[in-house]
Amino acid sequence: MKQKAQGDSSTERFDTLRPSKRFGQHFLHDRNIISKILAAFDPKAGETIVEIGPGTGALTAELVEHDAKVIAIEFDRKLVPPLRDRFGAEHNFRLIEADALTADICAEIRPASSTRVVANLPYNISTAILQRLIEQRRCISEMVLMLQREVVERMLAPAGSSERGYLSVLVETYCDSERLFDVSPRSFRPPPKVWSTVVKLALRRGLAVDVANEDLLWQVVSAGFAQKRKTMLNNLRHSTGALHQVITKNGGASIVLCKAGVDLQRRAETLTLEEWGRIVNALK
Repeated sequence: MKQKAQGDSSTERFDTLRPSKRFGQHFLHDRNIISKILAAFDPKAGETIVEIGPGTGALTAELVEHDAKVIAIEFDRKLVPPLRDRFGAEHNFRLIEADALTADICAEIRPASSTRVVANLPYNISTAILQRLIEQRRCISEMVLMLQREVVERMLAPAGSSERGYLSVLVETYCDSERLFDVSPRSFRPPPKVWSTVVKLALRRGLAVDVANEDLLWQVVSAGFAQKRKTMLNNLRHSTGALHQVITKNGGASIVLCKAGVDLQRRAETLTLEEWGRIVNALK
């Protein structure tokens, strides 16, 4: 373990910065929570790590100290200068000024072919960033993320839960998930109005469900949750575009659901991942 990164002047610059409401910023300052995240993530010397939204560098300093190769992605321009002042001289730190929604992580980590991600995701776009990270699973092996507690509850909701939705099915399909611990609003500056939760997501090499057409799976899931109070039968009947054509070609929504062995009155939130797969595989 190397000596901690120095930078008292840059730390003072951080103290004068006001978190941006536009970016949904809440800076983590609780040392106990930072230690718990670090223990859960367990950075290894020499490994390539991507940190999204380093903020004031509280967690970044610990990652750098553990001698990991840290690639930090920060979108807020006002945070870039103090981050460079504080960590720019470190041989194992690189700051990228970019939007996590569009950043190509697989390209940024080269010559490494795989990375792990740690992040305190902004509440207002956390779901979109999570989906973007899952899209880049070919080079991301694991993620330790802090999100709004309500988002985590939706993300990990099992079949039959009223909280289950598209995000739940997406995460279950591509990740092995573990809910770690909750974080009080008092751990942030300024305190948010809601609690946060830290989760660990291990990206799967393949899908957790056997489907012949992966793209069709997400068309079906999206259509199924289009109006949560309606049955799968009604939602599939009112699907549009290419999915509607495929359903019609296969005799209509009721025939497809019968072939899949799914009751016509079931709602999307009640379906297991295996049942979603059966519906997709009933479409030829």
